[in-house]
Amino acid sequence: MRHRVAGKQLCLESDHRRAMLRNLAAGLFEHGQIVTTLTKAKAVKPYVERLITIARHKSLAARRLLHSRLTDRAVFAWVADPNVKEERKTSAYWTLPAASEIEFNRFGELRKSPRLVHHLMTRVAPLFTDRPGGYTRIVKLDRRRIGDATNLVVLQLVGRESGSQVSGGSSGRRTTADRRTSFAAKIRKETTKPAPASESATS
Repeated sequence: MRHRVAGKQLCLESDHRRAMLRNLAAGLFEHGQIVTTLTKAKAVKPYVERLITIARHKSLAARRLLHSRLTDRAVFAWVADPNVKEERKTSAYWTLPAASEIEFNRFGELRKSPRLVHHLMTRVAPLFTDRPGGYTRIVKLDRRRIGDATNLVVLQLVGRESGSQVSGGSSGRRTTADRRTSFAAKIRKETTKPAPASESATS
C-alpha cells in the first residue's frame, strides 16, 4: 500500500527523481518554457510553483531555502557560446544579458555568468507579485516523442507568452469567425434584396 507516499514516482529512484526535477525547473526558469512529456510536466509543476512562492519573499532565509532545493548553476551561458547559432540566441521571456557579461577562460570553460537563484529572485519572482498562484501552464502539443510515442507538452511560465487565454487579447479564431459571420450576413442580404423587386415586376 502507498500510505504516506505523495507524488508521482516516475519509475525512478529518489535521487534520480530529485535531480530530474531540479534540472527541469532550472531549464524552465532559464528559458521560460520547456518541452517535456505530460507526466514529467505534471510532476514538476507543483515543485516549480513552490520555488516561485519562496522566491517572492526576497529574504536571506528564502535564498538559503532555494539553494537547498535548486542546484545554483550558471544561466545564459549559451548567449556567448560561439557554437550556438545566432538565430537561436533569442528569448521571448527575458532580456538576455550582453555577451560581455559572460566570460570564458582560455580553455573555453565558463568563468562568469548570471546565477540561477539570483535570476529566480530578481527576474522570475517579480513577474508574479500580484498573482496568488498558478504561475505555470501546460499546453499539449500535436506531436509525440520518437521512440515511445508519448505525449509531448510545453510547460511555460504564465504572463509573457502569446495567447488570448493569458494576455487578455482577442483571439484570432474569434476574429476569423466574426469576419465569416459578417460576410455570410452580407451575402444573405444581397441575395434577398432583388427577390421582391422581381416579384413586383411579374405581377
